[in-house]
Amino acid sequence: MDYSINLATEAVSWETVVRAEAAGFHAAWFYDTQLLNAEVFVAMTAAAMKTHRIRLGTGVLIPSGRIPPVTASALASLNRLAPGRIDFGISTGFTGRRTMGVGAIKLAAMEDYIRIVRGLLAGETVAWDYEGAPRKIRFLNPELGIINIADPIPLHVSALGPKGRRLTARLGAAWMNTVRDVEKAVADMADMKTAWRDAGRDPNTLYATAVVGGAVLRPGEDYDSPRIRAEAGPQAAIAFHNLVEAAEFGTIGGMTVPPPLQAAFDRYRAIYERYTPADARYLTNHKGHLMVLRPEEEAVVTPELIRMLSFSGTVEELRVKIRRLRDAGYTQFSAHIRFRQPAMLDDWAEVVKGV
Repeated sequence: MDYSINLATEAVSWETVVRAEAAGFHAAWFYDTQLLNAEVFVAMTAAAMKTHRIRLGTGVLIPSGRIPPVTASALASLNRLAPGRIDFGISTGFTGRRTMGVGAIKLAAMEDYIRIVRGLLAGETVAWDYEGAPRKIRFLNPELGIINIADPIPLHVSALGPKGRRLTARLGAAWMNTVRDVEKAVADMADMKTAWRDAGRDPNTLYATAVVGGAVLRPGEDYDSPRIRAEAGPQAAIAFHNLVEAAEFGTIGGMTVPPPLQAAFDRYRAIYERYTPADARYLTNHKGHLMVLRPEEEAVVTPELIRMLSFSGTVEELRVKIRRLRDAGYTQFSAHIRFRQPAMLDDWAEVVKGV
């Protein structure tokens, strides 16, 4: 199993990635969330120039943020700086879309976007509908060595529902799954393997990443310690960020409120309804998303919420969970290193060392 990290992108994320490379991690995944985080390709470029072995991926890129030729050019440029170390992760969009007050794009639109980017990276002339008319586009002079399309850039699709998993299988792409609950993740993997077989593919060729966010409890520590709240609390809170906007944008992965957390969710909804302006509450709802707990969230994010909605536990508890994921068929495990919490890298390195 490969072990990786994921990051809420900073311009200086390379500092963490350099440490991750030294610790033996396989890859670093950078969130693509304009207006909330730093520009993903700027941060990845810095990391490409500061590292030598670790893979660097968009984790995940949101198609509506860039036209396909811009994405293809960015990936190929990174591939020139870090040959053979670049991964193209993509999804229909959660926070990167919600920060602008819109929901996820359609799977069909993402599929067409992938077609264009992959075709360009393969050196093909690609048909593209742009500004109301069909166009043909291609890289005009890759032979000059300005970019690198010779080394492959693998495609990874983040797909939390059955339709997305079937698209992933049809494309023959690697699969990314956001994991909180291990048993659900195992069931998701079973469905993904079925989709993979139905697409005529050997299940043994499936490359699948379990993306998690949580914290490693130290001996005698509980879920309400200040450190655990800082490291795992933001991961738990995003479930409410998602659910409170369900009527407007839908929910990610079909998530519903777990009955034991209904009272906490109701308290969060009351907070949310006080956000202004009333026609753009998403501006505050996603402030600090996956990075910090906002002051008003502190009372809502309880130990029970962290326990249920983040991937947290003691070193041995987490090793048991990761082994379960590995045995189910996941081939990569990627843990979030929280914003300004650098010690998390050492904690997760210790966990995966003993899996």
